[in-house]
Amino acid sequence: MLSGFLATLVFAPLAIVVGRARRDSPWIDRFARSWSRAWLAPAGCRLEVSGRENVDTTKSYVVVANHLSNFDVMACFLAVPLSIRYLAKKELFKVPLLAPAMRAVGIVEVDRDARSAIHTQVNTQSKAVLSLGRSLIIYPEGTRSRSGELQRFKKGAFTMAVSNQIPVLPVTIQGSWEAWRPDRPLIFGGPIRVVIDPPLPTEGLSNADAGALMNEARAIIERRIEELRAVAGRS
Repeated sequence: MLSGFLATLVFAPLAIVVGRARRDSPWIDRFARSWSRAWLAPAGCRLEVSGRENVDTTKSYVVVANHLSNFDVMACFLAVPLSIRYLAKKELFKVPLLAPAMRAVGIVEVDRDARSAIHTQVNTQSKAVLSLGRSLIIYPEGTRSRSGELQRFKKGAFTMAVSNQIPVLPVTIQGSWEAWRPDRPLIFGGPIRVVIDPPLPTEGLSNADAGALMNEARAIIERRIEELRAVAGRS
């Protein structure tokens, strides 16, 4: 945690300066990956990634992943070969230094208390990210799983993908819950496995198809979780 906090003190000011000058600078992604390594490596987390060949790095995606731990964001920054931004709850935008850095690089702010207004707010910010050729990662469960089990998905990410006619990229994470469980102070490290499955196209789909798209993505991730658990059990 000390390494991660120190990395934040180093990379947040750099992100603010570069992001305000040029939000689409490739240096922002380098900062994000270096920041992620500063969290995962000292924690003893070993990242194992498969499926990178399923990603066309010239395209934008709505990346959807299961959510188990605070380490998920770092793991995705390193595993997914895209320039990605994510949704962050409004409380994080009150943290000194971190807040202006997130705004400068285009992290999407989510106010869960906004209720009906949240959709307009998130869609406006997300379209700005996608318009720059970036990808957006969304955790459809809405929050970290306290049990380590896959929770119900919400439809917002899939409606957004359909509305913008951008493919959905299913990503499965296993091991981050064991490394750092939600609401637990202790970090145990260990392997974090990430699987990137082929994208799900959205061309020609309408909002009425978002539910079926959500179910398809969830089924892929659920199947991968079972496979990864079986592999972990044999190792």
